[in-house]
Amino acid sequence: MQQYTTSIVREGLSFGEGPRWHAGRLWYSDFYRHGVFSMASDGSDERLEYAVANQPSGLGWLPNGDLLCVSALDHRVLRFSAGVESTFADISDYCGFWANDMVVSASGYSYVGNFGFDLDSLLLEVGVEGLFASPPPTANLVVLDPRGAVVQVVGDMAFPNGSVITPDGSTLIVAETMAFRLSAFDIEADGTLSGQRVWAQLDFVATDGICLDEQGQIWVANAVAAQCLRVREGGEITAAVSTSQTSFACMLGGEDRRTLFVMTAPTSDRFKTAGTTRGRIEVALVDDCGAGLP
Repeated sequence: MQQYTTSIVREGLSFGEGPRWHAGRLWYSDFYRHGVFSMASDGSDERLEYAVANQPSGLGWLPNGDLLCVSALDHRVLRFSAGVESTFADISDYCGFWANDMVVSASGYSYVGNFGFDLDSLLLEVGVEGLFASPPPTANLVVLDPRGAVVQVVGDMAFPNGSVITPDGSTLIVAETMAFRLSAFDIEADGTLSGQRVWAQLDFVATDGICLDEQGQIWVANAVAAQCLRVREGGEITAAVSTSQTSFACMLGGEDRRTLFVMTAPTSDRFKTAGTTRGRIEVALVDDCGAGLP
């Protein structure tokens, strides 16, 4: 198994989420600095692109270049067009707790997950071992059309989190954090999903943010360890990246898309993280470049 270690290119984040390589820069959300930021690949020139009052999370771009951003606390997907914010979709009726990560297809369909339950409060009550001792409530994966209308709700997902779309646009793969697995769906011509199946079942890997490489393998941020794992369909782990603290999301970017950017923090617990700036962005140069979306 290939082994990599990271170097730290940026510190001072609160809790980084949703890294995306876009227009030659790394874009990302920061929960408790309440903004969408971008930076150069070496960690310099951080810019606040958009302020988001209610905790930004997943990011994606519509075909016309407008940015979509999940606003976690009020269960909305925001649209930023020519610098103007509007509500693209309100998915409150389908969220058990915070709205979370998402991916946007090349044709403009959005796939949005949510927590389904108050993770931090449950952790405070039962601890990590207790959290995984019995399955918590499931959550919905919400499908939005290019105008922001809800066209499908996929239920009984175990904390739908990071997502990728294969380069041919035919397959969506979603991290189900609480089930330690990656699940795949066929994407139909109308953007809806069918053919749900297990893409990879892992052993105590809390699958969080993910990204896809040109070999069809997926880098998985493990939200209960200081590592990202490269996973082949079926579950074989082919490479690992060691990070300085727990990893929560990852993205292949840089000029040749062989730089793995990893969002790390000591914990995701909002009771311990909000108001702090211990989050980092770490990088490792890997062998295979990024592919697909995001």
